Formats: sequence, C-alpha cells, structure tokens
Amino acid sequence: MGEYLLAIDQGTTSTRAILFENSGQILGTRQLELPQIFPKPGWVEHDAELITTHVIETVKGVMADRELSSGDIAAIGITNQRETTVLWDRTTGKPVHNAIVWQDRRTAPLCEQLRQEGHEATVTEKTGLLLDPYFSATKIAWILENIDGIRTRAEAGEILFGTIDSYLIWCLTDGAVHATDATNASRTMLYDIHAQEWDDELLALFHIPRAMLPAVHDCANDFGDTAPEIFGGAIKIGGVAGDQQAATVGQACFEPGQVKSTYGTGCFALINTGDTAVASKNKLLTTIAYRLDGKPKYALEGSIFVAGAAVQWLRDELGTITSAEKTAEMAANANPESQAVMVPAFTGLGAPYWDSEARGALLGLTRDTGPNEIARAALEAVCFQTRDLFEAMTADGCAPPSAIRVDGGMAANDWLLQRLAEIVGIPVERPHVIETTALGAAMLAGLQAGISTDLEDIDTEWRYEKRFEPNLDNLERQRLYDVWQDAVARTRSAYT
Repeated sequence: MGEYLLAIDQGTTSTRAILFENSGQILGTRQLELPQIFPKPGWVEHDAELITTHVIETVKGVMADRELSSGDIAAIGITNQRETTVLWDRTTGKPVHNAIVWQDRRTAPLCEQLRQEGHEATVTEKTGLLLDPYFSATKIAWILENIDGIRTRAEAGEILFGTIDSYLIWCLTDGAVHATDATNASRTMLYDIHAQEWDDELLALFHIPRAMLPAVHDCANDFGDTAPEIFGGAIKIGGVAGDQQAATVGQACFEPGQVKSTYGTGCFALINTGDTAVASKNKLLTTIAYRLDGKPKYALEGSIFVAGAAVQWLRDELGTITSAEKTAEMAANANPESQAVMVPAFTGLGAPYWDSEARGALLGLTRDTGPNEIARAALEAVCFQTRDLFEAMTADGCAPPSAIRVDGGMAANDWLLQRLAEIVGIPVERPHVIETTALGAAMLAGLQAGISTDLEDIDTEWRYEKRFEPNLDNLERQRLYDVWQDAVARTRSAYT
C-alpha cells in the first residue's frame, strides 16, 4: 500500500489536488481557477468536462512535483461543491447541459409554486432542507423540462444525475461506478435523511426518474478504482464528502456542540448535533454531518451564499482591490467612524432569511467613503452573517460553543478573524492545517484504506495555530449588529 493520501478539492471557483502524509501534513498542492459562466442574471453554470480536466491535471501535477507514481498513493478522497448538478449521457459520459451551480437562482419560481401548493413541510420533514433553488432537485427538474429529449432518455435510463463528486467518480472510474456519499445525497432535496434512502414521494413531486440516481455510500467506502491509464495505474477512491461536511471531519468536530465555520465563496457554519436530527424552527438546515459504518451523525447548518465572493466582486467587477490579500490592510486603514454597510445578497440571502428576491446593497455611504471603507464593509458582512447563524442556532436550543473552528481561504485573514470574534462574541480558532476541507476528505480515504482506525486518530492530530479573543464590549457589539439588521431589512423590503 502507498504511504500518501491525496485529496481532490473541487470547489466553486477552483479545483485543487493536495497531497498529504498519513499524519495530515501537507506535502504539495496544485490549483487551477474555474471560470464562472453567467448566462443570465441570477444564473450560474460550470463546464463539467473542464472540471474533470482540471482534476486530472492537478492530480498529475502534484504527483509529478514529488515524483510519485500511482503505487505511492494509498487512496484518494474527494470533496466537492455541494448541490451543483450535472446530468450526463450514460454511454458517452458527456454532460447534456452545463453544470448548474448551487448559487443559481433560476428555479425560484418553481420553488415558490411548490411552496404555495403546501409541499415545503413534507420536504423539510424528510430532508431537513427548505424549498429553495439552492438544492439539486429543482435544478434536475429544470434540465429535464428545458433540454429537448432529455426527459424521455432519462426515463429510459440513458441519462444519469450526480453532484460533482458523483460525476468525477464516474469519469475517473471510466464509467464503472455511479455513486455518491450520504452527505452529498442529503443536499439534493430527494434523500430522506432519517430513512437513509432516496424518497419516492419526493421523486414524484419533482418528476425525477429513480433510474438517474447514484448509489449512496458511507463517507469512507470503496468508491472504485481510477482507470489505470489516467494516472499510470489504478488508485482507490476511498473517501467522499461534500465540502462543508469534509471540513467538519477535518476540524475534528465529532462531539455534539462543536462548531466549524468555513469561509470560501460562501460561508457555512455547522454545529454537530450527534445522533439527533434537530428540526430547526429558525430556518437552519438539518443535514448529515458524516456517515460511517452505516450510522449517520447529524448537524444544523447555516448557509451564507456570499462571503469570499464579495471580495472577488470588489476585485473583478469594481476594481477597488488588486488582490483578496490586500483587504486586511485596507480594512485596518479604513476610517473607524465609517458607517458603510454591505449586504452582499448578489444571489439572494441564505440562512436564516432564505430570501431569493433580495439583492445586494451598499448602505451608509458618505462623501469620504472609499475603497478601504468598502473593503472593510465586505469583510464585516461575513462576520455579521455569521452572527445571524449563531443567533438562529441559539434560538434552536444549541448552547453557545466554547469556540468557533474556522477554515477556508478567508481564514488566512487575521483582521477578519479578529473582527469575527468581536462581532459574534466567541473565541475563534484557526487550525494548524488550514486546508481542513481537503484534510477531511483525505482522512476519510485514510479510514477506508486502514491508515486510521477511528475518528480518535483524527481528533488527536487537531490543534489550533492561532486563537482570536473577543475584545469588544457587549453594548458596542449589539449596536453594530442592530445597524446590520436594519441594513438587511432595507435590502429585503426594496424587492418584496
């Protein structure tokens, strides 16, 4: 058996291959940026074939950097942007349409129609999710209804569905395996998270043929071997989890009450609720945190659509920053008296609002508002949205955590993490290995390969690199949050 673990981290804006030692130390990384496709306002797509090409290229690159062969790799773990939907031809493997990304809002009218018909309670009871374009089911339905001939072919078993992990498994195994894991399945709005199976009632509601769906496995499982010609020899795919669940594993949040919050394109906070699938009364999502040995562990999740994407918008659309790394310095140099507030509802608002009609806004601008103040507002929006999630978790009966374990690209920003601690009022811990999403996928693959024997092996390796303590008094913290809540209310009312 090889001595290394390799993680494929396929995200919304980039594809990475990361090589780990068995202990979790990073040995190498390759990354390629993924172009975004915006056919219409509110629509977001990806080229699924390009994603596969990037995966193969980055894996080959990181192996070549260390002069490794396929035999040196014990197993591959895959983690992926969740909910993003691909339909492809069973025979050729070719997608029948661009992948529809989790951020895409084109199916908002269908969700509203189903909500008006009274179906949301059933959907939430079975899946833990809300009726929202975010999830895969209505994306599948849209492709079936809008691409000529696809529904007939899907009913004949000729068209397959998968989230990105499933499509990559299919491509890497040369069509030998059509499978996903329980965490990705739980985000489709078609999977009963209590019965642990695809649900016939939901399939009928969305008019989706069962024949399209992948098999659902544990997160650590045999997902097949890569075709030998791809990497010069077969490599076992041993672990799969959606990106936020993989980060939960990488952050060793295995005990009820432990919280991780990931800051990438969006922001996603999960609190482990153990064996109990807690039904939220505050528009959080009940989801599967991970499943091992057939036993699911659950979490409450708050999903924020735009976090790092707001910084990307400042760079690419406004041109007010040259790189994301500059925002910490800019925020530190901003006028401390500035009242500028950004509500980055570019694709609507996620938890706890779930308002697909809201749109982004900059409020509180004055004549002296400049790039520094806007950069600070973008970073503070991430912090305020995180507090929204923690307020909802507390209202659902969760005790405030002793600390927030953070990860994702934005977690490298010290100014952001210090401000996060101040606005949420909870210490923030940045782990020694910040690539926790990829680490979680690698550790799951390591479990399947027998490198790790149980979760305790992962837990003992976790430690924080830096801890940020809140140092803002409660009155000022609440005043700032009141301003944020007023800004959100104004943004929503303008479009409702």
